[in-house]
Amino acid sequence: MSRTTVTLTNARLIDPETGEETLGGLTLEDGLITARHEGVAEGIDCGGMCLAPGIVDIGVKICEPGERHKESFGSAGAAAAAGGVTTMVTRPDTEPTIDNPETLEFVARRAREASPVRVLPMAALTKGRAGREMTEIGFLMDAGAVAFTDGDHVVSDTKALSRALTYARSRGALLVGHVQEPILSAGAAATSGKFASLRGLPAVSPMAERMGLDRDIALLEMTGARYHVDQITTARALPALERAKRNGLDITAGVSIHHLTLNELDVADYRTFFKVKPPLRSEDDRMAVVQAVASGLIDIICSMHTPQDEESKRLPFEAAASGAVGLQTLLPAAMRLVHSGDLSLPQLWRALSLNPSRRLGLDSGRLSVGAPADLVLFDPDAPFVLDRFKLLSKSRNTPFDEARMQGRVQATWVGGTQVFGDPLGGPQ
Repeated sequence: MSRTTVTLTNARLIDPETGEETLGGLTLEDGLITARHEGVAEGIDCGGMCLAPGIVDIGVKICEPGERHKESFGSAGAAAAAGGVTTMVTRPDTEPTIDNPETLEFVARRAREASPVRVLPMAALTKGRAGREMTEIGFLMDAGAVAFTDGDHVVSDTKALSRALTYARSRGALLVGHVQEPILSAGAAATSGKFASLRGLPAVSPMAERMGLDRDIALLEMTGARYHVDQITTARALPALERAKRNGLDITAGVSIHHLTLNELDVADYRTFFKVKPPLRSEDDRMAVVQAVASGLIDIICSMHTPQDEESKRLPFEAAASGAVGLQTLLPAAMRLVHSGDLSLPQLWRALSLNPSRRLGLDSGRLSVGAPADLVLFDPDAPFVLDRFKLLSKSRNTPFDEARMQGRVQATWVGGTQVFGDPLGGPQ
């Protein structure tokens, strides 16, 4: 059997493991990184662009089964590859819900057939995401579920959640929670404050996030389970998260790229592409979570990719569906944090790739010898104006339409195979 070897050289290596950025290159062989070299060597010239581990995106919604007109594994996989995302960790909030091994196996098969990037499915924590009866966590893990979540359906029955956490701990399963107090949050379209009042929008206090987090932290103290918060978006929740980590609880937290780069004022005159869940926050909250990513308190940045068709978005703001697509815009939007001086490239890739890989027990997210050759080559400074109609997702509900952005993906590799970009060269 022939061995395919490719050497990439003259690249800015972004290493989130060491926190360093160096000029060098990588040799890829049979799906792995087999050598790393400094300086310029013989091989495919990357032109001084950035070469980093592929992005691992936790919380991607792919609308198979049930709503394939919004997004399919094929369209999402193409968008992911174009965005430098090499692993999509998918949500179970489909129709029907992914709450049994048969549906999970269908999803896994469709992903293998259609997606050019890796797909790791999450399964529902409770049947139908109804918050009452726990799913068969053990069987679902055996079928390939990497984590369990009811998505934005908060389990309000504390006893049911504590039972699920206790069982998950016995199996070593990871639970992903959405920390919002559900009654306060019901029907909210904005964050409470002057802006929401002036626009007449139903709003929710940032304290709803803190209250949801406090409850779940108490249950973690009781059960000792492994837990990841899908999104922390407010300054008020950060001290509780810091205490939980300091006290040794097995908790990590994420934040969406939209909450890191946009604020409540971007909604302007009821622009529904900016309606996400939780709602966009104040600028003070945005800066607080950016600083929490920089310090490592918030571990993971995700796209929270949520496709919605035109009909569900072109409604009055209160009635419009929540969510935005993000697979293809995650990298250029995240580059705003680098160009503003808030994060270095290694810090950013720690949150985009290394930390999600570690949380899921994956070998990816590294440029070390022996790591999977899941890579993204990008120009961090390339300017462009985003045209949503050029996105590869079936749904194009992005808040960044017509925005001036910097950072363009040039090529993406999954397991050493180039899945996006012009061919950079053949076998060496």
